[in-house]
Amino acid sequence: MPTLRTMFPILPIRFTRRAKRALTFACLCTLVSVAGVGCASSGRDTSNPDWAQAGSPPLPTRTSMDVEWKETEVPAPPKFDANKLLSIEMPSYMTSKFGVDPATIAITGDGIVRYVVVASNSTGGGINAFYEGVRCSSEETKSYARYGSDGWRATTNPEWKSFRDLRSSYAKELANQGLCRGHAPRASVAEIVRYIKQPMREPEIPGMQ
Repeated sequence: MPTLRTMFPILPIRFTRRAKRALTFACLCTLVSVAGVGCASSGRDTSNPDWAQAGSPPLPTRTSMDVEWKETEVPAPPKFDANKLLSIEMPSYMTSKFGVDPATIAITGDGIVRYVVVASNSTGGGINAFYEGVRCSSEETKSYARYGSDGWRATTNPEWKSFRDLRSSYAKELANQGLCRGHAPRASVAEIVRYIKQPMREPEIPGMQ
C-alpha cells in the first residue's frame, strides 16, 4: 500500500544566493528583534514585496499625476458687446437672464474656459457683466472681475468654487450647454459656440445636479 511519503514526495528546496542572503537576513532580524535590538534595512524599502527576490528599487511614492495643478496667468478682462450675446438656457423659475459674448470665450492650455457673461433682469438697470473661468475637470468656476457703471473691478481674492456652492446656477448651465464635454473642455471655441446656440442636452457631469 502506498504511503504518504511515496504519494507526496518531499522535493528538495533550492535557493539562489540572493534568496539565501535574504532569508538569512530575515532570520537575523527576527532574532535581534526578540532581543530588543533594532535591525537596519540597508537602505532598502521593505514595503516593496519584490526587493528581496529581484533586488529592484522600492516603488516611487509620487508620479506625474501627483504634480499639483497650477492655473496659468489670467489676462485682463476682454472687451465685450452686450448686443451680441448668446443666451444661456435657465430654469423657468429664474427671473434673471444670462448671455455670453462668444468673442470673449477662450480655452487655455491648463484646461480652463474663460468668458464674459452678462446678466440682466426685467426691471432693467445698468449692465452687470462678469469675467469668469470654468474648470471642467473639477466642476468649478472662478470670478476674476465684475463690470458695472464704473467699469471693470477685479475680484478680491478670487477662489475656485464648486458648482454646488453657487448662489446662481448659470455657470453650471453654461458648462453643460457648451463649455464642457464631460470633464474636459470642448475641442475648440467654434464647437462651444455651436453647442450654446443649439444645446443638445448631453448628460450632465456627475455631481453637477
